[in-house]
Amino acid sequence: MKNFIKNLGPGILVSAAFIGPGTVTVCSIAGVNFGYSLLWALLVSIFACIVLQEMSARLGLISGKGLSDCIRDEMKNPAIRIFTLFLIFSAIVIGNAAYEAGNISGAVLGIEAVFDSNSFQLGAFDFNIWSLIIGSIAFILLLLGSYKKLEKVFIVLVLLMSIAFLLTAVLTGPDLIDIFNGFVPGNFDAGLLTIIALVGTTVVPYNLFLHASLVSEKWKGSKQLGMVRKELIFSLFLGGLVSMAIVVCAAASNIDKIEDAADLAIGLEPLFGSSATVFLAIGLLAAGITSSITAPLAAAYVVKGCLGWKGGMNSKKFKLVWMSIIILGVMFSSLGIKPVEIIQFAQIANGLVLPIIATFLFWVVNQKTVLGKYRNSLLQNIIGFVVIALAVFLGAKSIFNVIQNF
Repeated sequence: MKNFIKNLGPGILVSAAFIGPGTVTVCSIAGVNFGYSLLWALLVSIFACIVLQEMSARLGLISGKGLSDCIRDEMKNPAIRIFTLFLIFSAIVIGNAAYEAGNISGAVLGIEAVFDSNSFQLGAFDFNIWSLIIGSIAFILLLLGSYKKLEKVFIVLVLLMSIAFLLTAVLTGPDLIDIFNGFVPGNFDAGLLTIIALVGTTVVPYNLFLHASLVSEKWKGSKQLGMVRKELIFSLFLGGLVSMAIVVCAAASNIDKIEDAADLAIGLEPLFGSSATVFLAIGLLAAGITSSITAPLAAAYVVKGCLGWKGGMNSKKFKLVWMSIIILGVMFSSLGIKPVEIIQFAQIANGLVLPIIATFLFWVVNQKTVLGKYRNSLLQNIIGFVVIALAVFLGAKSIFNVIQNF
């Protein structure tokens, strides 16, 4: 057990990354609008997350490189390589900019639960003061390179919030039969965008890149594969349990819609009473800042791998990428759109980007030149194909529905 706890790391960070403002918001919206009926979608999302993150972790451990580096090295045709890397580059940069806006908006949602909203007009943008402050904090921490120390504090706060939701879910005394019925797949059309958002908030595309890099730095050699898998399954299962608890809390809260943190906090009242809003505000702020640091950092690593840049976090080109993501995130979060809507949009965008990234991951973990005997087995390929096919189906159905509405 001591050895297992000592080796907790990459999986916990991946789990902490998806238990952010997006997860709290999207899972709460799912619970309020559809009760327990979308629990099956979360279960599928968690399974898909474990399958894809295991591929990513195995790739990082055996190859000792990141996902984008492996893709660049394995694409032999120059034209195909350029097109592929451009596609990944675009998907991650655009997706992470949207995700960054959701992270910043989530942190702002927490602050505005306690303090008043403040903004000023600058051209077409109505900048929220709190958005600028959160963006500046992320900017300074990344610039100084001291974010790792504070990240531990933020992760602890997010974990405390997670424990709170688990305890509250028990205290609400939900009907167990209704919960079990929620794991039976229902009508896809009833909450298609919510289903995609649930997938997007659980299987975060940039985590597939981050996980490979984190594992390659923490462990060396195939002998650690068993430990990598155990740590991954434990961490993601725990994260999935928290997501389900949030749905249960929201479904039992008896509210009609969610527009701000006060609405989200109602789900925690059985445990914290009148202090629920303050507690949730701290959790959202911590989750938002943590994610607003990791999202631009991940984008910078992806671009670095795609373009084959040398040097680490201190290189000017590397810094320019994460700076751009933070600036875009602040701008997107200042468009006058409600924070809850921005967060939900970010998760939907993630759900649509996922099939592209998952397909390239699936391809590279089947390359003998990269993983040798540790490449995907027939069973892993079948399961992986089903997961990717489901992601493609949800994304295509969403686009088709949008086109129909024009």
